[in-house]
Amino acid sequence: MRFTYVALILGGLSACAPAVPDSAAGVGFNSPEAQRAREAQLAGAAASVAAPAAVSSQPLAAAGTMPAQQLAQQPAQQPVGTTAMGAYTPGSTDSAEDIARETAAALAAANANSGVMPVQASPENPAPQALSNPGISDENDFQAVSSRESIQSDAERIARNKALYQEVEPTAVPQRTGDTGPNIVRYALSTRNQKGQPIYNRGGLKLAGRTERNCAKYGSADLAQMAFLEKGGPERDRMGLDPDGDGFACGWDPAPFRQAAQAAGN
Repeated sequence: MRFTYVALILGGLSACAPAVPDSAAGVGFNSPEAQRAREAQLAGAAASVAAPAAVSSQPLAAAGTMPAQQLAQQPAQQPVGTTAMGAYTPGSTDSAEDIARETAAALAAANANSGVMPVQASPENPAPQALSNPGISDENDFQAVSSRESIQSDAERIARNKALYQEVEPTAVPQRTGDTGPNIVRYALSTRNQKGQPIYNRGGLKLAGRTERNCAKYGSADLAQMAFLEKGGPERDRMGLDPDGDGFACGWDPAPFRQAAQAAGN
């Protein structure tokens, strides 16, 4: 009687427990049949994918080095992704490791087509070796120069250079030809009076306005002095450029020319 009572209690408790879902059912599918139908659809889509284009596994020839007829006679090219194990066809059962391995093999085959290994840009890689450039001089490299030069060869080169020297005989300074006008340098060195010290008599009216107007016609005091000497100066002053009678027109000063000659020792 007690056993029957305990069995009834356990039966009631099991009826109240919630149902546990089947862990084997497809995730995201309402039933295993729906999951199998979806897998069959994916397998059919993968099989319908066209094979990739073929790429030659041989290095490409330089442009213009192979005639068109020879290109037409080339053997059939190897498809991309072909390895020693055969052509790779993606499938629904491939794992991530399989896809990564086949992708690496395809990239290696594509890199081999250029004939030049690609440069792997990485901080761990050593710097590329600089090739010898014949256009760069190595005169500053002691080892390079000492390997081909010696004291005797240097002496012979210096002697050859001296043999090529040419001595040019100096010639006399050419004389000026023609009339170039008064020489104010020579005139400055021929005078002894200072600026403003009168030595010539300037009679008549001395109009300051006339002197200023006439001196303004020249761009510099040197040009005014040349015109003054050309028109009869210093004895005569027709244009009123030297009203004080020192022999210097429009404030021209011979002192700088005298100092330069003194410094030169003349």
